[in-house]
Amino acid sequence: MYVQTLGSGPSLALIHGWAMHGGLFAPLVERLADAYTLHLIDLPGHGYARDERTALQPQTLAAELVQRVPDAVWLGWSLGGQFALRAALDYPDRVRGLIMIASSPRFVGGPDWPHGVSPSLFRDFGQALRHDFRGTLEGFLALEALGSPAAQDELRRLRSQAFERGEPAEHALQEGLTLLDTLDMRDELPRLAVPSLWISGRRDRLVPAGAMPAAAALAPQARSVVIDRAGHAPFLSAAEQVAQLIDDFIAALLAPH
Repeated sequence: MYVQTLGSGPSLALIHGWAMHGGLFAPLVERLADAYTLHLIDLPGHGYARDERTALQPQTLAAELVQRVPDAVWLGWSLGGQFALRAALDYPDRVRGLIMIASSPRFVGGPDWPHGVSPSLFRDFGQALRHDFRGTLEGFLALEALGSPAAQDELRRLRSQAFERGEPAEHALQEGLTLLDTLDMRDELPRLAVPSLWISGRRDRLVPAGAMPAAAALAPQARSVVIDRAGHAPFLSAAEQVAQLIDDFIAALLAPH
């Protein structure tokens, strides 16, 4: 994994979503670097770690991450939330708090979970990758921007930044799609021992707006915030609001009790 560290103050580690990299968090970096030490993580096969062949295995990578970035608040966007949540569940003594952005303990819907996407979505993306790699990634970016009040501007930004650290490796993308398709961490949420903040966009087309309030209801010390005019990347379309939510959450964590 690649970890870029900048800023000063209490530690905040940020993990990107599927096919992305830590550079996508630039709007939050601009607003938070003066107050926090930010650790921007590129998962194996992504960004500056695109040549690393380590499997995207949440338990293994969470263990490595807390060794490299101890005593931090962990933030995960979309797929990245699976790794941040795993770290918080397994290492509550090393994780101060958890922030989930447009991420769910289960991405696929089912009879007992109406807050997910179609079971075929991620499998279809996996098949499409094999036939049209770049076109499939472009289609995913469009899906991420869909629902944002500034969808065209957001899509342009995603397109301009998504590959600035190089294209992600196909094997890592396929592993990520498998995680999105199969992981279900709902049963573990009641034992989440650290405070958590769940931020979602009401117009998100990948993580239905009801998913994160439902997930937060399963965890102790959890709060959910739904941003009305935001899609799957609320830190792009509502950067100031998301930064303020993060700041308030960490301030409460650090306040003397």
